[in-house]
Amino acid sequence: MSNNETPLESFRRVTGATMRAISEQKDVTVQFAAETRLTGHQARLPVPSREVLEAEVAPIRGEADSLALRLRHHDDAVHAANVPQAEAARAVFDALEQVRVEMLGSRRLAGVKNNLAAALDERCRVRGYARINDREDAPFADVVALLARERISPDKLPAAAKSLVDLWRGQLEGRISGDLIDLEKALGDQSAYAKVMKRLLVHLDLLDESAIDPQPEEQDAEDNQGEGSPEDADSEQNQSESAEEMSGSPRGESDDSDADQSGEASAQEAEEEMTPGSGEEGSDKSRRRRRMRDLAEEAEREPPYRPYVTQFDETVEAAELCDPDELARLRAHLDQQLSHLQGIIGRLANRLQRRLLAKQVRWWEFNLDEGLLDTGRLARVVVSPTHPLSFKLESETEFRDTVVTLLIDNSGSMRGRPITVAAMSADILARTLERCGVKVEILGFTTRAWKGGQARERWLADGKPANPGRLNDLRHIIYKPADAPWRRARKSLGLMLREGLLKENIDGEALLWAHNRLIGRAEQRRIMMVISDGAPVDDSTLSVNPGNYLERHLRNVIEWIETRSPVQIVAIGIGHDVTRYYRRAVTIMDAEQLGGTVMEKLAELFDEDERGRIRGGQGAARRAFANNKYTPESPPARRAGT
Repeated sequence: MSNNETPLESFRRVTGATMRAISEQKDVTVQFAAETRLTGHQARLPVPSREVLEAEVAPIRGEADSLALRLRHHDDAVHAANVPQAEAARAVFDALEQVRVEMLGSRRLAGVKNNLAAALDERCRVRGYARINDREDAPFADVVALLARERISPDKLPAAAKSLVDLWRGQLEGRISGDLIDLEKALGDQSAYAKVMKRLLVHLDLLDESAIDPQPEEQDAEDNQGEGSPEDADSEQNQSESAEEMSGSPRGESDDSDADQSGEASAQEAEEEMTPGSGEEGSDKSRRRRRMRDLAEEAEREPPYRPYVTQFDETVEAAELCDPDELARLRAHLDQQLSHLQGIIGRLANRLQRRLLAKQVRWWEFNLDEGLLDTGRLARVVVSPTHPLSFKLESETEFRDTVVTLLIDNSGSMRGRPITVAAMSADILARTLERCGVKVEILGFTTRAWKGGQARERWLADGKPANPGRLNDLRHIIYKPADAPWRRARKSLGLMLREGLLKENIDGEALLWAHNRLIGRAEQRRIMMVISDGAPVDDSTLSVNPGNYLERHLRNVIEWIETRSPVQIVAIGIGHDVTRYYRRAVTIMDAEQLGGTVMEKLAELFDEDERGRIRGGQGAARRAFANNKYTPESPPARRAGT
């Protein structure tokens, strides 16, 4: 751990390195959020305490290992082709598939097995399995998954899990015991495993027998499983390619150079034991090389980013989303959070004011024909009366007027402490910059609904055309316009703390919206500060588009703004590392850190020579952008290959 790195940052870095080694996906990233979830190559894990207590490490690493093993062993295409549509059957199917990928990892890595056991024990505790005494209260999908885990794994279940399974054991074992044995035999073949799961669901009366599609060669494939049959090779190829389709990166590469002692050991163990070798696994190397060539060609044919429809998107004032009484209550809650930071506001303003005033360099011009009389040179007029009087005039550099936009991520992953810190940061920065004569605009972005809104309904009504683009309705919120003083907009900032406001986040279009608002401003210097976790997520869009669809668009937009726009952009990660997206970025864990970090970033922006930063001259660029703003329908071309 470096001297400037907190225990939380070190833990996230090490966990990410280990996940990249286990999954063999070098672009896997880790964030801490309220729920455990895997979106593309973005892993969200439970939030530990700031000091990362020892008791928290193994369960969180277990959740991370579970997600990494899913990336390595799970094929989304095979899963989608076999998963049943009925909700109860689908829940059991999904739970058993997770058991499969975890058991594959547990058999090969002892450290992973211990972490998964700790994570299972923690899930049992959080879900209150020990308090369930009635069979009807037991989550059925979890019961079946625990039965399968008990059959496949030699380790005992946690006490709470065993008591939950015992409620159903007598009813289930006689019906699916044979299927559980077959699941263990098919563990390494996802297609064969899926067929056994369907048969198990039929025996549980969750699936109709007609839904099973028997294959004549099925028995031959199972008999030849150990001999490297074509079906087995195809299945392994599907498994090895599943996560690569979204990343476009070769497998077998890991990035564990940053790991500390425990994380480095786990990453090294994963690489040594899970790197493809000789025999059947060695044949995967040539397939991966061919796959890489195919992915390079597919990258040239990637569908451009676009919204399916835009008529349901909205840009709204914060006061319109909440009644005045509730807004006043939310503002009072924010003031309570800010009560211990009142002194910081004054110190920040004074520090920044000194930096800004230092830019206003002044000097005197002498020997002028008019201006103020230069009394210091009157002596020579006395000595030589014919000598003309000398005048002087004070001059100073032109200090350009500035506008700053604070763009705040209002997504569900920011719920809790992160969004509170974001609101506090916006309030402090707005007051600070206003005292320095810098105009501030505060904006937020989220979506109107979870998992798709009216845009998705329109897509469904249109017959689900392929590659539809963005399938959710945007909600862009104006908390404070640039021309409004802070005292008039202060209540609106409390809206960020409203329950139910935070949903999905589509960062790329939000940056474009904030950027285009800045381009229309008359100020000479324009700065955008993004407060976010940096990862765009919208389940409805990602479910029917490439897995990196939103992230690729965000990276394109950021690159375009950083290299071609007169707008200067800096990102602030609230508990999350955003340096992988933005050239200028800083991570803070609490509002108290603003003095030493955010103000320095602002000062760096003021110190820059913009003439060297903007290619082709700022004036020409500003005129070009004013006449032709960047829209999602016309994505920016990359610098290479334009």
